[in-house]
Amino acid sequence: MLVLARKTNESIIINDSIEIVILDVKGDQIKIGINAPRSIKIYRKEVYDEIEKQNIAATSNDINLNKLDNLFAKKDKG
Repeated sequence: MLVLARKTNESIIINDSIEIVILDVKGDQIKIGINAPRSIKIYRKEVYDEIEKQNIAATSNDINLNKLDNLFAKKDKG
């Protein structure tokens, strides 16, 4: 992990296209601004973790393909 010290109105650049700006520091809270191309998705960590958890849950449902085939076969017959 890279650790940098920045003051208000100072910034860092990532990969030539993302700028992180320190907007305000009050106590243990820091407000940051992020300038990035619209094509780059930016999430708070807790939101990203929840999205990842939901994606894993959606892909891990046990689907019995034989039952599914039977269900469609019954619909095709009548």
